[in-house]
Amino acid sequence: MMADNREFDLVLFGATGFVGKLTAEYLLGAAPAEARIALAGRSLDKLTTVRDELGPAAANWGLVVADSTDQAALDELAARTTVVVTTVGPYLRYGIPLVAACAKAGTHYADLTGEPLFIRDAIDRYHEQAVQTGAKIVNSCGYDSIPSDVSVYQLYKRTVADNTGELEDTTLIASLKGGVSGGTIDSGRAMMEAIAADPAKGSVMSHPYSLSPDKSMEPNVGRQTDQALQRASSIDPSLDGWVGTFVMAAHNTKIVRRTNGLLGWVYGKNFRYREVMNAGKSAAAPLVAAGMAGGIVATMAAGAVLSRVAVGRKLLDRILPKPGTGPSEQARTSGWFSMKTYARTSSGAKYVATFSGAGDPGYQATAVMLGQAGLCLAFDGAKQPESAGILTPAAAMGDALTDRLRAAGMTIEVERT
Repeated sequence: MMADNREFDLVLFGATGFVGKLTAEYLLGAAPAEARIALAGRSLDKLTTVRDELGPAAANWGLVVADSTDQAALDELAARTTVVVTTVGPYLRYGIPLVAACAKAGTHYADLTGEPLFIRDAIDRYHEQAVQTGAKIVNSCGYDSIPSDVSVYQLYKRTVADNTGELEDTTLIASLKGGVSGGTIDSGRAMMEAIAADPAKGSVMSHPYSLSPDKSMEPNVGRQTDQALQRASSIDPSLDGWVGTFVMAAHNTKIVRRTNGLLGWVYGKNFRYREVMNAGKSAAAPLVAAGMAGGIVATMAAGAVLSRVAVGRKLLDRILPKPGTGPSEQARTSGWFSMKTYARTSSGAKYVATFSGAGDPGYQATAVMLGQAGLCLAFDGAKQPESAGILTPAAAMGDALTDRLRAAGMTIEVERT
C-alpha cells in the first residue's frame, strides 16, 4: 500500500461521539506535527464544532462526512487515508461496511470492539480480501483487549529469550477503578439481540476458540471457563485474597487465543489462558467475588430474555445509560487500572507481566491505546510484523505497539519470579 498516495495518514471516524472526542483530544498532543489527520462522522456541523473546540493546532485537520450505512461514502473515505480509527459502535450494528471498505482499499483499521460476533463476521467475510490487499484490520484496540493481548505476547517473548519453554497455565488478574458508558452497554445489548434472533450465534460467545484461525490446531487443554470464584493463592502462592469473574474475560481471552493462532500457535501446545477480577482481601472478599460471578451471569440472562420481546427492549431503553454518554472528567482522571498476568512454562519457570496505567481504563486510557494503535499503523509499518487480514493488536503490531504505549506512560514489564 502506497501511503504517500493517500490524502490523509489517519482518519478518526466517530469523532463527535464520547470516546471519539477523547481520542481526538489525545491525537492532538500525541501525533507528529506533520501528521495529516481528518475527523469523520455524519454531521459536518458537529465535526466543525469538535475541530474548533480542539483549538488552533487542529485547524488544518480535514473533515469527512460519511454515514456508517453509506457504503459508497465509506469506500471513498477508506481510499483517502492510510489508516481509519473508528469508535462507531455497536460494531455489530454499524461496523461491517467500514471493514468492507478498508479491506477493499488496502487501508489499515483499528476499532474498540468487545463484540466477538462482529469479529467472527468480519473474519468470515473479509479476512482473505484484507490479506490480499495488505490491510491490517485490527480489532479491540482499547482496554478491551490491548493489556491482555500485549501482556501475553510479551510473556511469550521473554520465555523465548530465556529459553524456558512454552507457556502453559496463564492467568490475568484485573484491578481497576473506572466507569461504564452507554456505548459499552449498547454493544452488549446488540449481541444479546443478535443471539435472541439467531440462537446458533450463542456458540461464538461460549466457545473459547470461536475466533481461532483454525480450531483443529488449538491446544487440547480441557474445559476453559470464564467464570471464577477462588482464592488468589490458587493462581500464585504469593497472593492473598479472592478473585471473581471479570466482565471482559469472555472477549479478551478469545483475542489472546486468536493471537496465538495467528502467530502459528507459538505460545505452546498446552497454553491455557483465563482472566479474573481482583475482589480484595477483606472479610467480605468471598462475597464480593461471588457477587461478581453471579451478577454477570444474572445480567446476561436477564438481558437475553428481555431482548427477545419488544416490551423488554423498551424497558432496557428506559433503565440503561444512553449511547454517547460516559463518566465525568473527574471520574476519568481519577481512574486507573493494573493487570497482572501470572504464567508458568513447560520447564517450570514462573513469570508475572504487569500492564498498568493512569486514567479510567474504558475511556481515558482507552483513548491513549486507540490513538497509539492508529499512529502505530500509520507510521511504524517497518517495525511491525508482515501480517494482514482481520488481526489482533499483538499479531498486527507486536513490539512496535508495546514501545509506543510505554513511551505514552503505561507500565509494561515482565519479571521472572
